[in-house]
Amino acid sequence: MKKVFVVGGSGRVATALIKDLINANIEVVAGARHPEKVIQDPHVTAVKLDLHHSTTEIANQMLGADAVYFVAGSRGRDLLETDAMGAVKTMQAAKQANIKRYIMLSSMYALQPEKWHEYPALAEITDYNIAKFFADHYLIHDTDLDYTIVQPATLTEEPATGKVTFGEGDDTTNTIDDVAMVLAKVLNAKNTIHKVIMMRNGDTPIDQAINNIK
Repeated sequence: MKKVFVVGGSGRVATALIKDLINANIEVVAGARHPEKVIQDPHVTAVKLDLHHSTTEIANQMLGADAVYFVAGSRGRDLLETDAMGAVKTMQAAKQANIKRYIMLSSMYALQPEKWHEYPALAEITDYNIAKFFADHYLIHDTDLDYTIVQPATLTEEPATGKVTFGEGDDTTNTIDDVAMVLAKVLNAKNTIHKVIMMRNGDTPIDQAINNIK
């Protein structure tokens, strides 16, 4: 992969992700509602992206990219048009732009609604998880994209640990930097294609955890 398109390019996770991608010698086009807030770097091109626009308009901005990341989030202000339908539009746009690789930042247990009320942190974001449920479900069942879905636990701004636990378990937390590192590293990990990765802080080095995915 030489160039990626990051949807939601000015957010907390996106900023950390873009830094990791730059360190991996990958060119980044960062699409954001406020492109002036995107991290500035010679290897980053910031463009204004509006998920309310048509799929074709979004696809035109993605042209030339080898992969798409969806790390956008409305923080509850625009759940249907951003977190649900906005995500779907970017999947459809990726297909129009002949991009196969697609990486989605989701939420722990987004595809398991029976879990949402077992953990207070998830119960507080039920509407968000509903949006992510439909977006994740569409990605898996209604596209032919080479997807990876990363479903972290509650995000925190603590320092990176470089270690994680993958799979189901008690809902705890994830540092933003660790989530970004996983997102960056699954890009070229073929064993993560068509996989949903639930993750939390843990004791396994990230490279090892990714290599262990089957």
